[in-house]
Amino acid sequence: MKTVAIAGTFDSKSLEFAYLQEIIHSLGLKTFMIHTGVFESKLAADVSNEDIARVVGADIKTIAANKDRALATDVLSRGLEKLLPQLYAAGKFDGVISCGGSGGTSLVTPGMRALPIGVPKVMVSTVAAGDVSMYVGTSDIFMYPSIVDVAGLNSISTKIFANAALAIAGMVKFEVNKVIAKKPLIAASMFGVTTPCVDQAREYLEQQGYEVLIFHATGTGGKAMEGLIKDGYIEGVFDITTTEWCDELMGGNMAAGDKRLEAAALNQIPQVVSVGALDMVNFGPISTVPGKYNGRNFYKHNPTVTLMRTTVEENRQLGLMIAEKLNMCTAKAALLLPLQGVSMIDSPGQPFYGPEEDAMLFKTLKDNITNPLVEIIEINANINDIEFSTAAAQKLIELVTEKHR
Repeated sequence: MKTVAIAGTFDSKSLEFAYLQEIIHSLGLKTFMIHTGVFESKLAADVSNEDIARVVGADIKTIAANKDRALATDVLSRGLEKLLPQLYAAGKFDGVISCGGSGGTSLVTPGMRALPIGVPKVMVSTVAAGDVSMYVGTSDIFMYPSIVDVAGLNSISTKIFANAALAIAGMVKFEVNKVIAKKPLIAASMFGVTTPCVDQAREYLEQQGYEVLIFHATGTGGKAMEGLIKDGYIEGVFDITTTEWCDELMGGNMAAGDKRLEAAALNQIPQVVSVGALDMVNFGPISTVPGKYNGRNFYKHNPTVTLMRTTVEENRQLGLMIAEKLNMCTAKAALLLPLQGVSMIDSPGQPFYGPEEDAMLFKTLKDNITNPLVEIIEINANINDIEFSTAAAQKLIELVTEKHR
């Protein structure tokens, strides 16, 4: 019989969690109860808050006596982040569900994020309809809006809780038997304006026996890719689209953080890197563009996305940053420079065509990459031309093959 872990504050929301437990039992599943609250549980728990706090060297009774809610939340979230993967590895549960407001969500989601991808995770939350990136991170947590506050049982909350219980039960009970042949995994970064390049390379790489995972370079995509590389899933990296650095440096809305481009470099993963879409910074509707950028070259990608062409000086800054990251490489890598344009709209007659901007980018990279493990290859083509994508894919295969000799 499969088991669902129910993690939550059984001191303050015992009614709601008892209801979840009742439904899950009625569906023929066992439950494994984890108490994450500060005070004594009102439900029978398999894992107590004392157990969770002990993992990080804390005493929950002392914290509770001092009524230090902030410290308690920090201790319990850190403890669960360590303990939940251990409990899963020990076979205690097959999936996990929780519910709560911002506090309860902050308590449990770090532990959910620490579980392997594919383990069912459902979080019913009052904050699920907003920006949930801080809770989900690069994991596969299913965030379910609670509609009303998680405070008692009523005609709305009971339906939400029941649907959430049905969701986790379905994820745990049913399995898909389709088996994908295991192949070496390649991570690739892509944007709309570099899609032809990555599609062509993906087809070539798949013909050579690789499986290609494509990540949309929207900030979240870059973070997810870096996370999988760091966790050891990836054999080689086809990081053609490094545009997230434009948003990181210029304040766009698709930044991936200052660790972007580090995972492959620091974990000896062969990689081919390029400068895809470094001609653009991403903003929302034109009304959301900061006033300091008035008068710049803008392109309306769609009603909700406004692109801004990067300047010569900004390309110098981008070159310095990417050079800094590539100088960290601990395994062989290649930087491919498309001399005829870095995106679909950086070509003659297109709105972001910028030979001077690109020239500064290329020069800065060549002048500042000093790591002998990084080979710089110039190709007289646009990034989306078949000769560029094929050369990049072939180079990556060469690097991966060489590593495994």
